[in-house]
Amino acid sequence: MAQILMIVGVGMAAAGSIQAGRAAAAQAEAQEAMAKYNAQLEERRAKEIEARTSFEQARQAEAGARIMSTMRAEMGAAGVIPSAQTPLMVQAKQASELELENLMIGYEGQVRAGGARSQAELDKIQAKIYKRRGKAAERAGYMRAGTTLLTGFAKVGGGTTGGTKTLSTATTRTGWQKTTSPWTATRSF
Repeated sequence: MAQILMIVGVGMAAAGSIQAGRAAAAQAEAQEAMAKYNAQLEERRAKEIEARTSFEQARQAEAGARIMSTMRAEMGAAGVIPSAQTPLMVQAKQASELELENLMIGYEGQVRAGGARSQAELDKIQAKIYKRRGKAAERAGYMRAGTTLLTGFAKVGGGTTGGTKTLSTATTRTGWQKTTSPWTATRSF
């Protein structure tokens, strides 16, 4: 009766190890799915940033054109000759400032979009790590189950046969003991 209980206990422990490995694998799979979802969100965010940046650049370019038109109109109303040296320099300076502002909007958008794409790549890498971790956890569960079964059945079998186990060793030149033969069991039936 005790042997049956030990066998059942060993079997349950092995099943528990397998279940723990599967649970860890399922958790890793869920984490992988979440990381992939986050990567998709970041890629979408990068596209949104680029679209918003294009819109902001176009809006700024239109505002800049209005500013330049207003400047020319005010100069003309004041009787300033727009092709003269100083008014021309003022217009050129204003145009370059407006263009620089437009370029900065584009640059900042590229940096933000690049950051979102980098985060998406990191999320993809994290997803791969979770996938590998899940497979390793499941494998480890099966290995623990196998170890539990082997150890448990060895204890059940070793306790009832009355056999002996011997280990032969030999000393190497360095003084370490080395096994020269594996465990041997003699069983009496």
